Amino acid sequence: MFATRGAWIAILLAVGFPAGAAGAFSPGSPGAGDPFFPLAGNGGYDVRHYALRIDFEPQNNAIDATATISARATQDLSRFDLDLRGLHVSRVAVDGAPATFKRSGQELVITPAAGLRQGRGFEVTVDYDGHPSPVIDPDKSKDGWIPTDDGAFVVNEPQGSPSWYPVNDTPKDKATFDFAITVPEGHTSIANGLLVGTTDNGDTTTWRWRASDPTAPYLVTMTTGIFETDFGLLPSGLPQYNAVDPQTRRFGSKVPNPQLAWQRLALNGPAVDLFSELFGPYPFESVGGVVDWAPNVFYSLESQTRPMYWHVPTEATVVHEIAHMWFGDAVTPETWPDIWLNEGFATWSEWIWSERTGGPSAAATFDELYATPEDSDAGADLWFPAPAALPGPAQMFHTPVYDRGAMTLQALREKLGDATFFAILRAWYAENRNGSVTTTDFISLAERVSGQPLDPFFDAWLYTEGKPPTW
Repeated sequence: MFATRGAWIAILLAVGFPAGAAGAFSPGSPGAGDPFFPLAGNGGYDVRHYALRIDFEPQNNAIDATATISARATQDLSRFDLDLRGLHVSRVAVDGAPATFKRSGQELVITPAAGLRQGRGFEVTVDYDGHPSPVIDPDKSKDGWIPTDDGAFVVNEPQGSPSWYPVNDTPKDKATFDFAITVPEGHTSIANGLLVGTTDNGDTTTWRWRASDPTAPYLVTMTTGIFETDFGLLPSGLPQYNAVDPQTRRFGSKVPNPQLAWQRLALNGPAVDLFSELFGPYPFESVGGVVDWAPNVFYSLESQTRPMYWHVPTEATVVHEIAHMWFGDAVTPETWPDIWLNEGFATWSEWIWSERTGGPSAAATFDELYATPEDSDAGADLWFPAPAALPGPAQMFHTPVYDRGAMTLQALREKLGDATFFAILRAWYAENRNGSVTTTDFISLAERVSGQPLDPFFDAWLYTEGKPPTW
């Protein structure tokens, strides 16, 4: 019997003809195009939610895990990638159907049984296990899953997330998270958001956390160890989750000092109050901090709602990490070369904290730094490279990103006056909360709010090496 062309296509589709043959299905890109980490992140889909079930045995640094990822296709997908480093994958399914997969470097390449149409929601399940280890960054620091004597210190900036879960590892793809983390009895596992509950399994405990606010993948944690905990409310009613390792101490000391750690964490509430007044309402559903003893880490990190401290932090460090809840976590750079939008803003927040609490003013701190000669060793560290013109990822956490980034903001404040400057900061936060931004976005907003052309100012402070002129 003769059939029309349309009828034949309908018949072929009905009997399971490969979806890609009926349309322009194509693979998602293996990277999100970040200039510093081109293979981080992936193309072709947008993640909405991660559900992570992780059984962790600290003694052997072993995990047995399942990740369930809810996403939406942004193109007609024949296959797509997730980022995952080193761990063994035993099964992958898409919408419950077995999917084929292969490993290629940090890429977990997944081919579903049928193509995924643009706009379609889908669910990926990955079963995996192994012994996670940290990622070594271009500046030789560790990030991701960093084992400790009693667990793991988990901090992911900039590329550590795939060391322990399959992920679309780009700061542009924010999602919500659920965690079910099973650890030996006596251990505590701290993740982001709100504690949903715990289950005593006898020899183990399952900790369930839920992060309902959009979260960039690098800002997720599940730090585990033996901790003293204090879970309660700030006077404002904001839930607060704090944890302190009884072995924690100031770096260089051999004597544990958890009491000092608790004193430092008491700054959370006052810092939230000040920055809510200056920048806008606190962005998230909870706050807190974890002070571990992780002497091989050498940095703290602003994991969303739960800053992580590798030893007893200074007052300035706590203030810095809380400021990141606004700038870095709620408002996140699209790509890593714009990291000054995190660190410059948080460093300047230290300065305004000092000014508002009886210490040196932000102007005094600026003046002290500005006096640094360009041709001195300190000047070579401060003035080179320009904070928004970094030559590569090895410079992401160097002095100009922090101090010269903060100086840019203080110079802008002195140029425009407090009323206009704080209006810019509040608008920057309000208009971009839960989103991703660029330096160009900030310059455009500053010009719009101030009504002034600011390209020469920002060119000098952000893009030109050497000591900028005074303004």
